Amino acid sequence: MTQFQFAHPWVLPLLLLLPLLAYWRGHRGKAAAIEYSGLSLFGTLARGRKVRPGGWLSALRYLALFFFLFALARPQKVDSSTQVQESGIDMMLAIDLSPSMEALDYHKDNGDEISRVEVVRETVGSFIQARPNDRIGMVAFAGEAYLMSPLTLDHSWLLQNVDRLQVGLAGDATAIGSALATCANRLRDQTGKSKIIVLLTDGANNAGKITPLAAAEAAHALGIKIYTIGAGSSDVAKFPQRDAFGRIYYTTIPVDIDNDALQKIADIGGGKFFRAADYDTLKHVYQEINKLETSEVAVKHFQHIKEYFTWALYPGLLFLGLEICLAHTRWRRVP
Repeated sequence: MTQFQFAHPWVLPLLLLLPLLAYWRGHRGKAAAIEYSGLSLFGTLARGRKVRPGGWLSALRYLALFFFLFALARPQKVDSSTQVQESGIDMMLAIDLSPSMEALDYHKDNGDEISRVEVVRETVGSFIQARPNDRIGMVAFAGEAYLMSPLTLDHSWLLQNVDRLQVGLAGDATAIGSALATCANRLRDQTGKSKIIVLLTDGANNAGKITPLAAAEAAHALGIKIYTIGAGSSDVAKFPQRDAFGRIYYTTIPVDIDNDALQKIADIGGGKFFRAADYDTLKHVYQEINKLETSEVAVKHFQHIKEYFTWALYPGLLFLGLEICLAHTRWRRVP
């Protein structure tokens, strides 16, 4: 960015005083060098050609003073630039989309019921927006693990995929081990400052060819940290179903979260296990992870300053030199 500025802007108001000084000096006049009893001796001079060298010399002097003050204010052209050095984190989000994620056991502040998957869309979206310097990818899983987005810095596109999260994208059941393995596979060749998996589920592992603990061990061997989140209330949950005529009715299902397994996965991965039993807690879980895993951003500002005071200094010296030269030659005064 280029801008024009003055290094000493406080000098500029002094320029306004020059007209006042010129008026005051001209009105006051100069003290007489020789006093006479009368002006009759100068009668013939009065009929001669009128010359006002003093006015021209004063004008040259004030012009020189104007340019000197302008030079003292130091006009400058400043070219500035900013260099951002980012040290981000490579992170994969594993989101459970098994049928139980439609359970209505979360409530907003106004008391309205909201499904687990709706809360996840909201909280994950806010989490992504809070980490602009990180490469983030996303895996949705149920009976299988499905790559929703590879690691990317295009968070606008990533947020569009978050809005697409809905139950049924990856089948039924809950394959936690497959989700961890898919995330680890995406992170293993990355060279970021740190590599992280954030796993959210509302159930226990009951599908897939790899166990969650074996997948966690493999991820840990690759230097990947794992955070786990258990979503859902503590007892039973209200679950929507459809009858033969397509009408929605509700039943209650038990909350089947394997807290011990999620805790062991986090322990193996060197992360932390969170239990999100309500709407506010789930929001705070992602905020807590955001605080635990911070990205470093170093910002350097550069400025290139070009001085233009000489553009005013040289004309000032020219007018001053001209005034001195004329005052001692052609328009020399004899007292």
